[in-house]
Amino acid sequence: MNHIELGRRGETIATNQLITNGYKVICRNYRVKNAEIDIVCTKDKKLIIVEVKTRNSTIFGEPYLAVTRSKQRQIIRVANKFIEEKDINLEVRFDVISIILNKNAMRLEHIEDAFYPLV
Repeated sequence: MNHIELGRRGETIATNQLITNGYKVICRNYRVKNAEIDIVCTKDKKLIIVEVKTRNSTIFGEPYLAVTRSKQRQIIRVANKFIEEKDINLEVRFDVISIILNKNAMRLEHIEDAFYPLV
């Protein structure tokens, strides 16, 4: 499985996990120019922006470590565009779902409030 297929598979797994846990998925892969939000959902009257990182091993560290401050700023910019475009007036939370997926096992970690919109 190449890295694009791995990423898509991870996003599908994350979406299913969110739905199972009572989240309402609004959209996936919301794009603005060359930036993207993986999953936008709601729960408990909050808009939740979810970044999904999937790897097939931890040889380069945990997947969530790839959500650098620069990546966070990019996600925040796209989230602001989404909120403005859809005229949403909800509290916003930024989560990261970190997935290790290989032929032997799968491990998923959902990190709520993973970062804050301080640009």
